[in-house]
Formats: sequence, C-alpha cells, structure tokens
Amino acid sequence: MQLKQLIDSIPKGFSKTVYKSQTYSLIKTTYNTGDSIKIFAEELGDTDVISANIYSLNSNYILKPCEMPKQKVLHFLNHKQDF
Repeated sequence: MQLKQLIDSIPKGFSKTVYKSQTYSLIKTTYNTGDSIKIFAEELGDTDVISANIYSLNSNYILKPCEMPKQKVLHFLNHKQDF
C-alpha cells in the first residue's frame, strides 16, 4: 500500500490499533489544512513508541520519522490492525 493510502486510512484524533499482538493508542493530528500530519502510537502497558511527521507536497506524502528508522514506521503502518 502507498504511504498516502496508509496515512489516509488512519482516523483523525485518537484510536486504538493492534500491532505485533499488542494494543497501541494511535493519535493522528493534522496541521496546515492537512499539509502536515503527525502520527504518534504508544504501546499500552509497555514502552514501544512509533512517531513520525508526514508532509504533503504536490499530492505526494513525505515521511519523516522521529528518532527511529523509517522502516520501523512503515512496518507499523503496513501491519497494524484496526481495533
């Protein structure tokens, strides 16, 4: 799935998701009329975190992870399951 589809499939605000059999809180916040998006996921009951900023540039989404490898964020986005 393309990055734009992955990000667009996340509801705005707070939701829960399952990743690697663990429940995560997931927050999606949009800024600048949708040109800038932040996702933050936190494993409930443990310490794992997924955090990234996404920028929309000419209909393309650019992923900028926050202090973690891009592969970790993409794996989370591709393998999370709706709660």
